[in-house]
Amino acid sequence: MSEHFIKNIDFSKVLELAELVNYQTGAVVSRTLAQGKALSVTLFAFDKGEEISTHASTGDAMVYILDGEAEITIGEEKFNLRGGQTIVMPANVPHALRATERFKMLLIVVFSLN
Repeated sequence: MSEHFIKNIDFSKVLELAELVNYQTGAVVSRTLAQGKALSVTLFAFDKGEEISTHASTGDAMVYILDGEAEITIGEEKFNLRGGQTIVMPANVPHALRATERFKMLLIVVFSLN
């Protein structure tokens, strides 16, 4: 048996990312696909009005919006994103996410190993 680094997802099968995480009323739902010292990959589904409050990460975080609409704050600047768009939140810069409409996203965080 070989070691797998990606989890919670079928291998050797064509999948729709947005279908791998479901909306839940009044909640933020997540599904971790990979977690390690250098990389984290997580799918999220946000119900309208839900948010992740301002925080900072030690890694660069790339958000890819799968569907819906989100307001993402990086530092003091606000960005409105919709399905098909992406943005990178730099390491150590405070950021927040809020669902202006229900939305799903893929979050990839890359950390330094130094």
